[in-house]
Amino acid sequence: MKRYPRTLYYRGSLGLLDTPKISIVGSRRAGQYARNAVYELAKKLALSGITVVSGAATGIDRIAHEGAGVQRTVAVLPCGIDRHYPASNRDLIESIGDQGLLLSHFEPGFEAREWSFVERNEIVVALGSALVIAEAEPGSGSMRSAQYALAMGKPIYVLPHRLGESGGTRRLLSENKATMIEDIDRFVESLSRVSRQSREDTPFIAYCRSGPTYEEAVAAFPSEIFEAELGGVIEVRNGRVYPI
Repeated sequence: MKRYPRTLYYRGSLGLLDTPKISIVGSRRAGQYARNAVYELAKKLALSGITVVSGAATGIDRIAHEGAGVQRTVAVLPCGIDRHYPASNRDLIESIGDQGLLLSHFEPGFEAREWSFVERNEIVVALGSALVIAEAEPGSGSMRSAQYALAMGKPIYVLPHRLGESGGTRRLLSENKATMIEDIDRFVESLSRVSRQSREDTPFIAYCRSGPTYEEAVAAFPSEIFEAELGGVIEVRNGRVYPI
């Protein structure tokens, strides 16, 4: 991330941050094919112990949260933690706050602004080990999320699409910046194998055992350190980073 949030507000179970996570984004006006595929994907990810992260918007975001089930999902809000945006998703947001996890880096009472969605999207991407884009057109918020993922070095996956649809994901594929999910079951199984790797075996944790300064850790592992802090995997003492 270019700039880490100074404060994060939350409601719900912080334990979800200590689980494997995949971010899912896509169009608010996605077609039924993409909606069905995302629901199936999110459900199977959750059943495999992988938490789904999204932005609580209408369309693909809502389908991703519902597919995973509110107990296995993290919603990052573009507004204060005590606000419901969009209002049409109030029921979903309340359920996630009660049984899953809501996050926001905006102060309570803050109403969503056009720029706050962009900042929300960056956190959504940062929390997941990979980004799935279900359907997106060029210039959309989901394509901005793709740019964040590329900058953070996170893999991007896209769903198959019909001719003439999802020009944004077609461009990512043509530029070799994304990988097609051709079989949901095989995709979920591959992620599950990776997530079973012990945290103690990761290069990031091994690096932190040497007690680097916070600035050194951010420079060496810019995306991992944010998630590790949120998940309680590391601690900062006297300006240095250590695994817990």
